[in-house]
Amino acid sequence: MKKIAVLIEDHYQVLEAWYPYLYLRGEYFETVFIGPGRAKTYSSKEGYPAEEELPVDEANPEDFDAVVIPGGYAPDMMRRHRAMIDFVKAMDAGGKVVAAICHGPWMAASAGILAGRKATSYFAIKDDVTNAGATWLDQEVVVDRNLITSRHPYDLPAFCKQILEALK
Repeated sequence: MKKIAVLIEDHYQVLEAWYPYLYLRGEYFETVFIGPGRAKTYSSKEGYPAEEELPVDEANPEDFDAVVIPGGYAPDMMRRHRAMIDFVKAMDAGGKVVAAICHGPWMAASAGILAGRKATSYFAIKDDVTNAGATWLDQEVVVDRNLITSRHPYDLPAFCKQILEALK
């Protein structure tokens, strides 16, 4: 069974975390909320809780086939934890699926994996994505090798479909 990491931190966008988590679980993948290890429960921007199932310090990238990085303001919190950045960097280096939506590409920028690639994001962080070396495209989903990016919750169906395709 393939195993998918879904990164979690306070201020996550509820749909962008739960939709891929449940969608991929419904496709018979094991999904795991991975957090920085500073709490057991993290709250979305709307106050909806998500339980950390594995702290990042105990997460081995070799055990996972993909990582999903939801948006909201959580990625700004995530990138304050070196272990979370290193997890994303290791997943990319291993050629595994790195999927980021909305503000999620902030983590890809901090991991140094955007240079020379095509990506999208929420329009407000377009400058961050381009300053990290990516070519920013205003499309519902952009796939560049193992990197999958989308703009916002309305893109979730296409985003999840691309993750599923990449994992087959």
